[in-house]
Amino acid sequence: MNRRELIRIGGGALAAPLAGFVRQAHSAGMHFNYSICNEMFEKRDFAATCKAIRSAGFSGIEISPFTIAENVDQITPARRRELAGIIRSEGLRFAGLHWLLVTPPGLHVTTADKKLREKSWDYVRKLVDFCADLGKGIMVFGSPKQRGTVDNTVAEATENFKAGLASVAPHAGERGCTILIEALASRETNVVNTLAQAVKIVGEINHPAIQTMFDFHNTADEKEPAETLIRRYFRHIRHIHVNEMDGRYPGSGSFDFLPGFKALADLKYRRWVSLEVFDFKPDPDQILNRTMTFYQGLEKRLKS
Repeated sequence: MNRRELIRIGGGALAAPLAGFVRQAHSAGMHFNYSICNEMFEKRDFAATCKAIRSAGFSGIEISPFTIAENVDQITPARRRELAGIIRSEGLRFAGLHWLLVTPPGLHVTTADKKLREKSWDYVRKLVDFCADLGKGIMVFGSPKQRGTVDNTVAEATENFKAGLASVAPHAGERGCTILIEALASRETNVVNTLAQAVKIVGEINHPAIQTMFDFHNTADEKEPAETLIRRYFRHIRHIHVNEMDGRYPGSGSFDFLPGFKALADLKYRRWVSLEVFDFKPDPDQILNRTMTFYQGLEKRLKS
């Protein structure tokens, strides 16, 4: 199963914690801290996944909750401690969560159905607790099918999205987690398609636990290049996702990542740069190694 198939599955369903992280030295003298999204490992044992990630030179892991259990309620306190212990024992750090609402089925955060909306935001609160139990971190709020319009207008859905985020912000802040509004291309959803729209909501909520992030792949609706967007909205960018425009691993296509990475280096970005692929071919281990080779090449160019 690849990431595009995961999207189809989803389509059937209605700051402070970073302080210690920032102080840690970057591996091998690199500009950035590199992590990886775990779903490309599919059914591989979690400890073996962590070992492979670290062996390839990455220092963090970003987790999709559905890869652990269909419902976060099924992940016991003991299992959460076990997962956090495995991450540490394999020499990794927990970056955070993404693909928050792929499962369980039926959730939707912007619908006009108030009862369903409240149920869905209650589940987001449970995900905040899961994130905190694994080591705190960011929570990338993509979930295109669970936030797009189904029974109301785009304006109404966007207001419901903002209200829901505002309602969970205090809990996220108390648990040391930061929820990031991910701008997504209009081919995936019709609620928040540009970084400007995401930052507008961040400003209106005005809570440190609600911020945004930048994904190179999700710029189809943007009118300006990645480096311009990064420089303009850097104050609110708390995370970076990297992949080619077709969803493959970076370096497998023709996109020029250097200007965007140079902007991040100039601005002294010290948070995670996380590999998120939509296509799991050729296999996870080759993707890891080829991506790290690509990153090393970028790093050399940044220093030249």
